[in-house]
Amino acid sequence: MNNRYLSIDVMRGLTVTLMIIVNTPGDWGTTFAPLLHAQWHGFTPTDLVFPTFMFVVGNAMSFSLEKYAAKGSAEFFKKVFKRTVLIFLLGFLMYWFPFFHFENGNMVFNSLADTRIMGVLQRIALGYCFASLILFYGKEKGAVWFSVVALLGYWMIMYSFGDYSLEGNAGIRLDKFILGANHMYHGEGIAFDPEGILSTLPAIVNVLAGYLAGKFIRRKGNSFEAIGTLMVYGAFLVFTALAWDVVFPINKKLWTSSFVLYTVGINLFILSILIFIVDIRQKKHWTYFFEVFGRNTLFIYLLSEVGIILLYVIPAGDVSVARWAFENIFRATAGPYVGSLLFAVSWMLLCWGVGYILDRKKIYIKV
Repeated sequence: MNNRYLSIDVMRGLTVTLMIIVNTPGDWGTTFAPLLHAQWHGFTPTDLVFPTFMFVVGNAMSFSLEKYAAKGSAEFFKKVFKRTVLIFLLGFLMYWFPFFHFENGNMVFNSLADTRIMGVLQRIALGYCFASLILFYGKEKGAVWFSVVALLGYWMIMYSFGDYSLEGNAGIRLDKFILGANHMYHGEGIAFDPEGILSTLPAIVNVLAGYLAGKFIRRKGNSFEAIGTLMVYGAFLVFTALAWDVVFPINKKLWTSSFVLYTVGINLFILSILIFIVDIRQKKHWTYFFEVFGRNTLFIYLLSEVGIILLYVIPAGDVSVARWAFENIFRATAGPYVGSLLFAVSWMLLCWGVGYILDRKKIYIKV
């Protein structure tokens, strides 16, 4: 990416760094509270990671969509739908992986009937797809109007067809009806998918916001005017989100409309700060670490997820390799909480090492 927009690349790398750390603690039971999602209503730093990922997807689209559209509608749709299917399929296969488990010493293949359908990459794929179509047909004005209608419409649906609880929200009902309980996430103790079908609607707005921010930066350049404007919009969105929180709580797992405004507002602040430090003040001595993640984003994320799954599958005595390493190295030397954090940071650095080798060899794996 041109150095003029290095700040966007750094933001993407920061997001992947944090995503790996919060996804791979040594022990979920001894993880520092800021590195966990809010139990339900509310907000923690970890809740910002995934919407920021959606936001930076939109940033990247502000560079690529024009190039696709210039080749004609047929090429545009081919590119968008191919990328959507591949990312969605990768997400689905990641949840199915490693495709088998052991029962009484026998290898048993994991049933597709119990494999989760929606998820992180699946939401990214759908957000990218629908945002691309909205921008292709409606341009920037259409994106703004869609965002307003989607956020208000989602609020009306959630209010009219359920409540804002784990068991009674409209999203869980729709997912059970369309996907079935066996194809949903069960990490909350019941069949409930935080990346479900209905809550993907407001998540599209995070992608569109990233696109609009990227287009704005390209028009205005790296100037104090651009930074000031982004911060004003960011402050407005945060204030609106906090006011909306009174009647439609900020909730990552429901991906509420107030959550969208809150995270986009924070993202605009972060992007403004990065533009000031990296592009205006030209303080770039620290950026390369995050550039490595930003240049092979999807591959490194997949590597981090698939790799840690393997470490929990491969046995080391009576436990897995991951559990043995945490108990005998990290917990033994640093205690349960710091050890859990160091385990996650170490895994992130191993993934970075792979990314560094790829970058040095000029290998960039795109979908």
